[in-house]
Amino acid sequence: MSEWWSAWWPVATTTTGGLGKVEIPVMPPEPTHPYHPLGVRIPAFEENAAPVPVLLAALGGTLGFAVLSAALVARRYNPGLTASGLAVFCWFVMNACLHCVFEGYFVLNHETLASSQTLLAQLWKEYALSDSRYLSSDVFMLSVESITVFFWGPLCLANAIATARSSPSRYALRIIACVAHLYGVTLYYATSQCEFYFTGQSHSRPEFIYFWVYYVGFNLPWVVVPFFLLLDSAKSVTRAMRALDKADATLSKHRLRLNGNVELEPKKTR
Repeated sequence: MSEWWSAWWPVATTTTGGLGKVEIPVMPPEPTHPYHPLGVRIPAFEENAAPVPVLLAALGGTLGFAVLSAALVARRYNPGLTASGLAVFCWFVMNACLHCVFEGYFVLNHETLASSQTLLAQLWKEYALSDSRYLSSDVFMLSVESITVFFWGPLCLANAIATARSSPSRYALRIIACVAHLYGVTLYYATSQCEFYFTGQSHSRPEFIYFWVYYVGFNLPWVVVPFFLLLDSAKSVTRAMRALDKADATLSKHRLRLNGNVELEPKKTR
């Protein structure tokens, strides 16, 4: 009888007296948060109190007000600022705000983001659905975001000021900032995708909105805009150096003519 029961009930074990103890498989605990990869440790997580449209409207409204106010000040300070120059100015003002305030909040409060209900914390929790490293105090994210906050944020502010003043240094500052942004986004994408390739674990939820809209779409402007600004700055510096070399060559020829005339004049007097 025990042999027949064991054949139809694989988890049962038999003993000399008959049916043994049944082994019940232990299921893993259900995750207490919606983030990937499954099982990632995010202690004290609390769901956002505000809906996503409210969070995005608050961020967009605050950021738009800051950029528009700065643009009005720049126009009044430099009425001759072109439309393209004003667009570049607004881009760097927006970057300075995001780097210093939004990302600065992450660097200073990364340990308590998961349980906080402030506006910036809720925005980070929403974005972290596309990259949970922001809620797990990932070493790489802390390192790259700290550099962004303390170096690239002030650099973007310097770019905005130089652009508003039409300073000759704006092209050098622009090149540095664009290279920094392109390098940072490359590292951001590369580390995440390499980890997925070698371990099969993704930090983003699989839904379209979280991977393609949040993870790819929200970071794509920091690839496209810096690329074209870098290209334009390189062309501007090249044109300026070409004009400078041409002017230097013309001045050198003029000096040679003057020196030649000075040497000929004493011979004529003799």
